[in-house]
Parts: sequence; C-alpha cells; structure tokens
Amino acid sequence: MSQVQPKQYASRIRNEQHALEVAAQLAQQFREGAAARDRERELPHSPLQTLFQSGLGAITVPQAYGGIAVSTATLVSVITLISEADAAIGQVPQNHYYALEVLRVNGSESQKQRLYREVLTGVHLGNALAEFSSRAAHQRTTQIRCNIINGNKFYATGALFADRIPTAARDEEDKEQLVFVPRHLAGVTVIDDWSGFGQRTTGSGSVLFENVTVDAADVVPFQTAFERPTTVGPFAQIMHAAIDQGIARAAFNDMLDFLRQRARPWPDSGVTRATDDPLTLDRTGRLAARLSAGDALLAEAGAVIDAAQQQSDAATVALASVEVARARAWTTEVSLEAANLLFELGGSRSSLREYNFDRHWRNARTHTLHDPVRWKYPAIGNYLLNGVLPPRRGTL
Repeated sequence: MSQVQPKQYASRIRNEQHALEVAAQLAQQFREGAAARDRERELPHSPLQTLFQSGLGAITVPQAYGGIAVSTATLVSVITLISEADAAIGQVPQNHYYALEVLRVNGSESQKQRLYREVLTGVHLGNALAEFSSRAAHQRTTQIRCNIINGNKFYATGALFADRIPTAARDEEDKEQLVFVPRHLAGVTVIDDWSGFGQRTTGSGSVLFENVTVDAADVVPFQTAFERPTTVGPFAQIMHAAIDQGIARAAFNDMLDFLRQRARPWPDSGVTRATDDPLTLDRTGRLAARLSAGDALLAEAGAVIDAAQQQSDAATVALASVEVARARAWTTEVSLEAANLLFELGGSRSSLREYNFDRHWRNARTHTLHDPVRWKYPAIGNYLLNGVLPPRRGTL
C-alpha cells in the first residue's frame, strides 16, 4: 500500500469560526508579495506549504474521520478570502477539496480511513484531470491497465506543489477512475510549462505518466460519481465561483485604495478629488451592491449543496447545480466588471507596472474561461422553463 512522505504534524482547525480566522490571517500574509509573485512568476511553494500546514486543507474531512466537515458556505468564504489576497494561491486548493469530495462519495472505507488521515497531517492533493488534446474537458484518454498508468495531462493546477496527484484514467472497461498517485513515483514527470497570462503561478502545466505502477488501493471510482446523483459537480463549481468572487473583491479594494490615495480627476471635471466625482461615486456604489449580491448567491448555493449532500437524489442535485450555475455566472461577470472598472476610474496611472493592477483583469479573464459562462444560462433557463435537469458533470 503506497504512502506519501510523512508530513510534519499539521495544525488542527477547531471549528468553522476558527477556519475563517485562520483564512483571514493567511490572507493578510499572502497579500504581501502577491503582486511581485505574479510579476516575476514566482511560484508560491512556501505560501502553499503554510496553507496546508495550517490545517485548512482538512476542513472538509468528515467528522467520522477526524475532521470538522465545514459547511460549503464556510469553505466558499475561506476560498474567497485567500483568492482575494492571491488568486493563484486561492485556486490551487480547489482540486484538493474536489478530490476529497470524490473520495467522500465513492471511496471505500479503507481508502477514506487512510487518505483522510494523510490529509489531516497536511498532505496536499493536486490534480491531473484535463488533457490538452481532448475535444472536450470531460473526454480523456489516459489509461490504467493492470495498475499501470500511461498518458499526458495538462491544466494540472497544483500538481507542481502536491504530495499526491489525483489522476483521471480509464480502465480496461473504459470506466474512468481517480487514481491518487504519489507525486514522486517513478515515471511521473511534472512539467512547469503553464504560460497563461493570468493565474500565472498556479502550476497548471503538464504531467506525464510513463508506465507508472500504482497501488490498487489508491484507485477510487470516478465515473460513477456522475452516473448517479452526487454533489461532485456543483461542489467543484461553487469553489470556482468563490475564486472569481475573490478576484472581484481584490480589484474593487485596490480601486478604492487607489482612488482615495493617488488618483486625480480630469482637469475639466469640475471636482477637485476623484472621490467627489458623482460618476465615480455611482459606479463604485453599483459595483459594491453587485459584490454583495455575489456573496448572497454563494451562500444560498452553498446551503443547497449541503442539503443535497445530506439527501442526494436527482431533484436535490439538479437544484444544487442550477443554484451554483447562477452564482458562477454572476461572479464571472462581476469579476470582469470589477477588474475593468479599476482602470476606468483609476485612469492610466493605475496601469503603471509598480501597482501590477492588471493582474486582476488577467486573472479574471483566464480563470473565468475554466468553464465558460455561456454554458450556464441555457442550462438554468431549460431547467426553469422546461423542467430539464442539467447534465451531471464537473463543469456545470
């Protein structure tokens, strides 16, 4: 039975309030240097190690296995706080929590006992799901035969930093499995070739598997999590919505600080300070309201997910997917709006390299392409008008 390198004992989060307090403390720490890390593409090895040693990586572990199983709304708040400080660091744990949700709904008792125990010590789970050459995000060709994996992955966010890399692979019956591959097994090569102009330090590059021998005990059923009603899809999506909400708040707060401290109005505007300009006040107030609406949509969707986790059937899971799609569509648009408004109201001075405010737009524009918003609205409308349940997949 494979084990990853033992970790120094991680801290334990006592309850949901403690999780939020730790997230806020780390966010304050991660905010320092975030602009420089993006500018220089300095990978956040140390901050991520701090995050997982803080105990935040284990907050979704069920109580029966030693965790505290925070509500989805609390998890969303944690991710939003971290993403507001540094959007790249905020995105990396998304796949970690996603893998833990797959383990919760599909893992055997022995797999849960062992893998949850690792996570409680600070083990970080990455991902190797998507493939660059596949026609669609849910189509993958990586194979596992006789416990040997071969294949090429891309968009493997967090794999560079992880202890295990949960990997989607098709078995002899063409059923997809999620293999919790130890990062340093022979034949596993993680390549830092992510070159996106946004989310630059997420480590979302390639992973190659060349005759990688894995332990059968590390193979968790994956495809069956979508063949029956489970919360795996909406759970994945609400975390992406939280990342976008964090990006939006980062852009908004930087805009407020910039306008208060540095920006000046146009000479013929009739006001002496940018903060007295009625148009600036109007746009600022409107965006503040939209950001608050995003918080409310996320909280509402989180509660629906929690209910669907307790009683998973076609109706409850469909409702969770629709509610999360609404939140995801909203935060997509608001993150882009906030990043744009920063430049519109801040003027050309806000684009100076010393501030690196353009990272907010780059991060929003890149991350919101993960699964485009144009997929969301038709699914919501079809559900409301025709009663058609949305498809069960990780991208909706």
